[in-house]
Amino acid sequence: MNDKRINIVGCGITGCVLARAYAEKGCSVTVYDRREHIGGNLYDFTDEHGIRVHLYGPHIFHTNSDIVWNFVNEYGEWAPFSLVCGAVLDGVCVPTAFDFTTADTFFPKEKAEEIKKRLLVKYPNKKTATVLELLSCDDAVIREYAEFLYEKDYKPYTAKQWAVDPEKIDRSIFSRVPVRLGYKKAYFDDKYQAMPKDGYTHFIANLLAHQNISVVLKTNMTDKIRFINNKAVLHDGVEERIIYTGALDELFGYRFGRLPYRSLRFEWKYEDKDAFQDMPVVAYPQAEGFTRITEYKKLPVQQAQGTTYAVEYPLPCSAEDTENEPYYPVLTDDSKQAFEKYRALADSYDNLICCGRLADFKYYNIDQAIENALRQVRSE
Repeated sequence: MNDKRINIVGCGITGCVLARAYAEKGCSVTVYDRREHIGGNLYDFTDEHGIRVHLYGPHIFHTNSDIVWNFVNEYGEWAPFSLVCGAVLDGVCVPTAFDFTTADTFFPKEKAEEIKKRLLVKYPNKKTATVLELLSCDDAVIREYAEFLYEKDYKPYTAKQWAVDPEKIDRSIFSRVPVRLGYKKAYFDDKYQAMPKDGYTHFIANLLAHQNISVVLKTNMTDKIRFINNKAVLHDGVEERIIYTGALDELFGYRFGRLPYRSLRFEWKYEDKDAFQDMPVVAYPQAEGFTRITEYKKLPVQQAQGTTYAVEYPLPCSAEDTENEPYYPVLTDDSKQAFEKYRALADSYDNLICCGRLADFKYYNIDQAIENALRQVRSE
């Protein structure tokens, strides 16, 4: 097999990082994607109003990894950006992660002070806790506060976003929005928090700008991969390495059934006003149908007339509706067991590597996807 000739299916962040890393090792790499643009779900562009928007929902880079931070800085200039998000509960917008402002807003003053005091006593030297930790706390006052947050935000948002009983979803989902044990409106605590000065698409283009990398767009290679004996074959008579970053159930013709993924629909709007909402990203757990609204003029702050925002509606990915791209794996005990069948099948082909959020059936952040791709190359 020609290990110096590599075909990568998928031009998202995982495929592009892999392409650059292998190209730097002297490999000849071709990256394929069914879409008409590079970057996968990271794709951004400047709209007709002069505002840079993210076509597939908001992406904010954050990491504690020096390795990942140094890597991304090789391919673009990054500007510090501390994200502040909100959630509308009973018609009132409060910061998320939920800091002490939430207790002050929704509870009488004496009760709010008691909640804050007990949290600090129960969790000394901690900046955050998960809502699940608080729900299982032996302090009844803390549990009451956690139950308020769970019923008003976590439960309805999770049910709407994932279309799964919140009791069945993987517990890691609830840790993505922590409860902050103090006053701090920032969403993340990572060492590095930034946005690319020239946008994610420019960053991706720099990743792909190597003489050993070719990119082929508007080409669906998934249905062109065939499996012969212990080989995955893309070009007849040619044994080359194939790296696949898409959904494994689609790659193998849904042999073991369809894996559950969620997709998104965006309702784009523009208004001739300075601002639509106080924060760049606001969740609406109690709203009908949609989950959140992103105001891109604030992501990062941009000077432009008016404001562009997108209302986000979660959708299922079904075999009958092939237009909905899979965004997020729905992680339950059953889905993870089903995925392991596909993973075992993929591992049986010695020239096939599967890597990325969809291929690994994991809810990676940007930095985790980069770290995972770099780890794949280093392991060889």
